[in-house]
Amino acid sequence: MMKKKKCLLLGVILFASSQFLFAQNYDVNYDESKVGTYSLPELLITQSGEKVSTVKQWEKVRRPEILKLFENNEYGKVPSDFDKITFKIENQDNNAMEGLATLKQVAVTVFRNNNSLTIHLVLFIPNKVKKEVPVFLVINHRGMRTMDVTRNNKDGFWPAEQVISAGYAIAGFDVTDVSPDNNKTFSKGVLDQLYPEQLKMNNGMRCLGAWGWGASRIIDYFETDKAIDAKKIIVLGHSRGGKASLWCGAQDQRIAITISNESGNSGAALSRRNFGETIDKIMIASRWFCPNYRKYANNEDKLPFDQHMLIALIAPRAVYVATAADDLWGDSKGQYLGLKYAQPVYNLYGCNCNLPEGMPDASTFICSAMGFHNRVGKHNMTPYDWQQFIRFANNYFKEK
Repeated sequence: MMKKKKCLLLGVILFASSQFLFAQNYDVNYDESKVGTYSLPELLITQSGEKVSTVKQWEKVRRPEILKLFENNEYGKVPSDFDKITFKIENQDNNAMEGLATLKQVAVTVFRNNNSLTIHLVLFIPNKVKKEVPVFLVINHRGMRTMDVTRNNKDGFWPAEQVISAGYAIAGFDVTDVSPDNNKTFSKGVLDQLYPEQLKMNNGMRCLGAWGWGASRIIDYFETDKAIDAKKIIVLGHSRGGKASLWCGAQDQRIAITISNESGNSGAALSRRNFGETIDKIMIASRWFCPNYRKYANNEDKLPFDQHMLIALIAPRAVYVATAADDLWGDSKGQYLGLKYAQPVYNLYGCNCNLPEGMPDASTFICSAMGFHNRVGKHNMTPYDWQQFIRFANNYFKEK
């Protein structure tokens, strides 16, 4: 009898959960004909109405304006002050991957106001390359097993062997070390330990900013490791990690290539497009954004920016946006348009990227300082995606 009651209770819970999800998503638009019209904020006109036509104007006036808009209204201002940072190699295996790579597990510890936080870095470096190597750094929200140092678990999300064989180092950290991906516990990390004042601010840093902050502290370590070419750092993330990578790439100019894999709404996708996820829907994960962002739910036209302006902040350094054809929730076309409408800033720097006017066909590879592909398939990061990332990096660094 007790077993039947438990089964009935479980059934009720599952039904209620499905009804909740349905209620959350029933009004999502997946019809391109119903997107409607929208007008994007001007990328190259300053808040005082001045037209930006030179790199100097962009860097001295317009770029700082846009950066502040994102800080105050979406991601929160990322703090840069701390008292000390230390690096400790906790484990090193020079014969990892059957001799193909050197494994380093590094504790990156940051100190501020008598408190500290440690980020655990996993890093594989190819042994066959006898000079400094470029490195892919993944903002990983899928747990440490994804980056299994024993390589007994090989996950296409973090295909270390594929990257090593291409002559690149591959690194990653679990975002939980910095800010747990949970609405109730997100503050248990960098926020409550190092920057508690941020929690009281409406434009205070939350998860996405914190994860980017963690990536920057790992870049601090890369600058000390003689095996790593610190001028060829590639930061990437998938989905929510892709949002964090874009925000990190916009701020940390040590990053040579920023990769956003299926970052969707509040990442690469235009917010004003009525397609797939919206700000109202994404605020179920309010931990990702500063509190000020909530006022734009169902109010996108009042945003003083759109996501193409975030991508433009990365210029002239390289940016790559990857999408998936079946990821309707993430709005692949909206992500491509976010990339395309950032192009005028890249052209200011003489990049002349010439992105196609319309959405490229699935699996079309676009490569310049601005890269793009739309993989056939669903929301994920796969070895195919990594193949394109490596190809893009090869081309970009060759040109440099």
